[in-house]
Amino acid sequence: MARPREFSESAVLDAAVSQFRVHGYADTSTEQLCTAAGVRRSSLYNAFTSKDELFVRALEHYITDTGGRQADALDDENLTGAERLDAVMDLILDEEATAAEHGHAAGCMVVNSRMSPDLVEQDERIGQLLDRGLARQTSLLVAAVETGRRDGSLRADLPPHETALAVVSLISGVRVLAQAGTGPEGLRRVVELTLSGLKTA
Repeated sequence: MARPREFSESAVLDAAVSQFRVHGYADTSTEQLCTAAGVRRSSLYNAFTSKDELFVRALEHYITDTGGRQADALDDENLTGAERLDAVMDLILDEEATAAEHGHAAGCMVVNSRMSPDLVEQDERIGQLLDRGLARQTSLLVAAVETGRRDGSLRADLPPHETALAVVSLISGVRVLAQAGTGPEGLRRVVELTLSGLKTA
């Protein structure tokens, strides 16, 4: 009979995400992961085999979690298309504001992974996860833009796919600006200025 695990796998993944998203793969040590998760090294590796495997699982967990919350905002039929874009950016801004209260940026596993091509070459699953996450996010944003064009809250001449990619770029840019030291109010002004160019009012 297998020995019962001494920890919650979901809780360990949450703790791993909290470290990887801020520090990246290379600068996150096993000691950091064990401390954040509150588990011993042996327990961590019994469950996840290696740091590499834990990273892949944590990335999948992160993409599923953040993608789900963004989907909730972008699929909300009670909101106009413009309000859906506002809502998804509010998720990002709220995360950064909360992280800033603790003296750091929220970080992003997707941005960090995209900027580390060695990671994608190291494990093809990472590239597949990133590509699937981007495809889903882009599809949701395209639908929100199309909704906004129909309800008149977004400009009718906006090309949906390219506009969706522009919002993806805005999300990534906010993450990078936060890591570079831009504070919550500055980030909000950047978002409002950018989105104002897409709206009719």
